[in-house]
Amino acid sequence: MGPAHALSGAAAWLAAGAAAYALDRPMPWPVLLAGALISAGAALAPDLDHKAATVSRAFGPLSRGLCEVIDKIGAATYKATRGKGDPRRNGGHRTLTHTWLWAALSGVVASLFSAYGDRWGVLVVLFIHMVLAVEGLLWRQARMSSDILVWLLGATSAWTLASVLDKPGNGANWLFDQPGQDYLWIGLPVALGALVHCLGDALTVSGCPVLWPIPIGRKRWYPIGPPKAMRFRAGSWVEIKVLMPVFMGLGAIGAVAALGFVG
Repeated sequence: MGPAHALSGAAAWLAAGAAAYALDRPMPWPVLLAGALISAGAALAPDLDHKAATVSRAFGPLSRGLCEVIDKIGAATYKATRGKGDPRRNGGHRTLTHTWLWAALSGVVASLFSAYGDRWGVLVVLFIHMVLAVEGLLWRQARMSSDILVWLLGATSAWTLASVLDKPGNGANWLFDQPGQDYLWIGLPVALGALVHCLGDALTVSGCPVLWPIPIGRKRWYPIGPPKAMRFRAGSWVEIKVLMPVFMGLGAIGAVAALGFVG
């Protein structure tokens, strides 16, 4: 579901841009663009608990090793906190990283790293998410290219975006405008992308325990989702034929509204 997840993340940030414009806190265009790409990349990150996911391949041995660690942490967390109605299971896929709590913590860490890590902190956060955005949005090209080319594109994009955002009026202090709060907003698209990923997974057959650790009935890892008749299997034709066109259309509408071309 990598491409669909990435598109949904970008569309969600563009919709947030439209909401911000309506609330009289419009995003400068660099914030809208950078946030959409960050959210697209962040929408792949929760699958760090899945060894076959796009994110596990994105940074070579580093991401593959991290994936194994996250998988074990997720499995241990599930075992330690499962309710009486939660089934026994092996592996940590769709556990800890597929919750609202993980999304929120990811956003907080990204915000603090960007706001207090100076320019290099911003560049690291941007680089990670630009690489993931390339892997998700340009997945066909990324799979035919070498990892080094994808990393170079991610690094170039991160450097360019940081340089544009640094210019006065381009959004370094959007939303948080007190001294020392530059780039604090970067955690918002990170958290939004992760949360949208969870909502996307909730549409599949297995559902998603996005509300953990809030118990529902006898389950603490309750798989949230619509009625089973409305769900689909991950990787099915629904993603390409239905969801991706919908996300592209919603993203376009959100971008137009966020830039003030509507109303």
